[in-house]
Amino acid sequence: MTKPIADVTPNTWDFLLRPMIKPTGFREYDARWKYPEEINLPGMTALGLGLGTQMRKRGIEPVIAVGNDYRDYSLAIKNALILGLMQAGIQVKDIGPALSPMAYFSQFHLDVPAVAMVTASHNPNGWTGVKMGFDRPLTHGPDEMGELRDIVLGGLGEAHEGGSYELVEGVKEAYIQDLIGDFKMSRPLKVVCATGNGTASALAPEILERIGVEVVPSHNELDYTFPNYNPNPEAMEMLHDMSDTLKASGADIALGFDGDGDRCGVVDDEGEEIFADKVGVIMARDLSKLYPGSTFVADVKSTGLFASDPELQARGVKADYWKTGHSHMKRRVKEIGALAGFEKSGHYFLAEPVGRGYDCGMRVAVEICKLMDRNPDMSMSDLRKALPKTYSTPTMSPYCADTEKYDVLDRIVEKLVAKADAGETFAGKAIKEVVTVNGARVILENGSWGLVRASSNTPNLVVVCESSESDEELRAIFKEIDDVIRTEPAVGEYDQKI
Repeated sequence: MTKPIADVTPNTWDFLLRPMIKPTGFREYDARWKYPEEINLPGMTALGLGLGTQMRKRGIEPVIAVGNDYRDYSLAIKNALILGLMQAGIQVKDIGPALSPMAYFSQFHLDVPAVAMVTASHNPNGWTGVKMGFDRPLTHGPDEMGELRDIVLGGLGEAHEGGSYELVEGVKEAYIQDLIGDFKMSRPLKVVCATGNGTASALAPEILERIGVEVVPSHNELDYTFPNYNPNPEAMEMLHDMSDTLKASGADIALGFDGDGDRCGVVDDEGEEIFADKVGVIMARDLSKLYPGSTFVADVKSTGLFASDPELQARGVKADYWKTGHSHMKRRVKEIGALAGFEKSGHYFLAEPVGRGYDCGMRVAVEICKLMDRNPDMSMSDLRKALPKTYSTPTMSPYCADTEKYDVLDRIVEKLVAKADAGETFAGKAIKEVVTVNGARVILENGSWGLVRASSNTPNLVVVCESSESDEELRAIFKEIDDVIRTEPAVGEYDQKI
């Protein structure tokens, strides 16, 4: 295999001939590039050859399920990836256009060991990428991505005989049936289904209708130009649009899905967005009635209520705070046998017997409808208001260069741990513990906390704080964290503040 190069430019002879791959596209748990500025089609073929080589190197049966999201260039990119996989001697099962969780499901449905999903997730048009995995329901983490990067960029992909191609029909219907089973709503429920014209438009309205929900459509026509907004249920533009549609229609809840359908955003009957970690607590409360003593994993950016909520404590729930990132979270849920994992970004990982352990926005939508069905006298706003009140910051991101951020973070973590070891107070409270699985989450004696970590995808640190008591304490916690951050001159300004 020819070594890929990073500086071939579009509209040149070499661009049509030689693999061009920008090395920074290999992220912690998936691959993502601007197309065609950062990767070309020969580059994607080189990625397929590298992925197939990685499978053979690990002794994995040479069979893979492959899908693509609904963007106008995703089919060409998938075909280039498939060419490389076949060069490596891999038998390709092409499931066609799909959601990421539908591709993950196909591993189970087709009983194949590997998956590759061509998607840029919630990124705007102009981006592409691949989510891949070998050990279902897991996807590549830092170790697997590092190994793949070295194979591809080192030109170490190896051709092998035995490659083949098959277009597989029927996966979409099997996926829908797996989600809904024989469940039907017993109470009326009117739901805004917001898909932002993305891939979920082909599935989400049908899934909700088939379980007996009255669907209020919101941008459910497939349109890869994304004429209304980029489908991203963390973005205020989409959430505000969901809220407006809910208020105009008198719906009970609004559910919104990102570009590849692995995340779900929620707006309640009062038009109020409920951040995913709080939705997670609502779901944990409900699931813990059915499965007392369960363990729930939450990412380090999530609310402290998983550990401190009296209702969860009364049912013997165990909370485990873990690294942010869908690959890290999936792995942790499986590793410790948790019932579910919740990530503040809107990824939910519902494991057996509820789900299959991977992040699926459609599964979350169905389970939220089931939750509403089990609580017929409660609205979603009632469920939100029943949670203990907390005060939290948005996710704040001070600039720090990719080349420096991890070294800077190491020093910040060291200083915060030293404060705890010295018995210092923090925002006037004793420090209970400092969780260092992903940056530093300083937890106070009253359950309030402050977090600093490095962003996996951008040149930033990430800061989130939550107080169980007051806005005043919240600001004091932020100041304590920020004072330590400001000892590092390489850290720039925040994108936003409290």
